[in-house]
Amino acid sequence: MATLDPIYATPLAVRLITQVDPALAAQLNLKPEQKSLGLLTADNDDATYVSIDEATKMADVEVVYAKSFYAGAKHSSGLLSGEIIAMLAGPDPAEVRAGLNAALNYMKTEALWYSANVNDTIAFFPHVISRTGSYLSKVCNIPLGSPIAYLIAPPLEGVYALDAALKAASVRIVSYTAPPSETNYMGVMLTGEQADCRAAASAFRETVLEVAQNPIKY
Repeated sequence: MATLDPIYATPLAVRLITQVDPALAAQLNLKPEQKSLGLLTADNDDATYVSIDEATKMADVEVVYAKSFYAGAKHSSGLLSGEIIAMLAGPDPAEVRAGLNAALNYMKTEALWYSANVNDTIAFFPHVISRTGSYLSKVCNIPLGSPIAYLIAPPLEGVYALDAALKAASVRIVSYTAPPSETNYMGVMLTGEQADCRAAASAFRETVLEVAQNPIKY
């Protein structure tokens, strides 16, 4: 175990509904052309949020539902519940399958959390997306294809590191989740030029690491 160990999200259950029943489609407010639905649970919510956004860039799908569960994956309602459920709707099974494949691949290779201390008990997510898909663009109310820094950490570490990130680069807050969230973390999304988003994420990362190494300091 070591500082900056990568922490990988794990998909827990994935299913594809080729033809959604009209009653369920109505409950989900699906558009008439959205005939198929993909469902995904995983043990990490923020890794899933960025992964389903990636899916919208790689296939003709829309995120029609995505919600974190309370208290985190270790306190989930069942073995396959994890920390989040997400749903992707599309015009046919092929598009939804392509979207699910894109989300799972991104989760496996790009949506990495990191340890902030040597025994891996403090985890954080200093993630940069160079071009948002339709999902996070809508969440943040920003133009499609905008760069963002997607930053998550435990409450004190995250708020303190956010201040450092804002001072380090020309970025602005487009989404803020005050602690505690459903999973007891804090979260923020910042936008600006891609280089500024990376500088903000770097400052956030270094500040979280500093707090983890020396918690009582003022």
